[in-house]
Amino acid sequence: MALLIGGGTGLVAGSLAAAAVHRWWARAQSPADRRAALEEELLTRQLPLSAELLAACLGSTALPSEAVSAVGRSVGAPMGPRLTAIGAELALGAPPELCWNRLGEQHPSLASLARCLVRTSLGGTPVSGPLIGLAQGLRTAAARAAHARVRRAAVLATAPLGLCFLPAFVLIGVVPVVVGLMGRFEQVM
Repeated sequence: MALLIGGGTGLVAGSLAAAAVHRWWARAQSPADRRAALEEELLTRQLPLSAELLAACLGSTALPSEAVSAVGRSVGAPMGPRLTAIGAELALGAPPELCWNRLGEQHPSLASLARCLVRTSLGGTPVSGPLIGLAQGLRTAAARAAHARVRRAAVLATAPLGLCFLPAFVLIGVVPVVVGLMGRFEQVM
């Protein structure tokens, strides 16, 4: 850009173009990365409901394998198949800590659920309280994030309005006053 336009203007335009390309390049993702990010987002959205259903099923004195499989069947993809698979592993006698830890390692968005279930399976404490607390905390965090996005959108919406109305204000409000004052200064001198 500096060679094409030349001078200081070209240098500034080249710097801005380089920054824009660098920012765009950092956001570019492969299709597999986009699918994985979308799956993690869907898992995060399904997590509060899944935690509450698990709390209800596990609190009803059902076997853990049956409870997890029932929740897996009632929750849609992508959470449902994962829970159904864990229910099948638990039914075959797999250690719960191993199953839940593997789920948390494979999907970082489910790590909080996995930690909660591992802690309760090792300690023998009732699982319903921590799972409901987890669901409430996740819903609160989601509400805060939504409010932050709304506030950010409101701030970003003022920039185009300012770009539209500021020139009109200057042309209609400031320029006539300056022209009028210039006319009076010419008469005085």
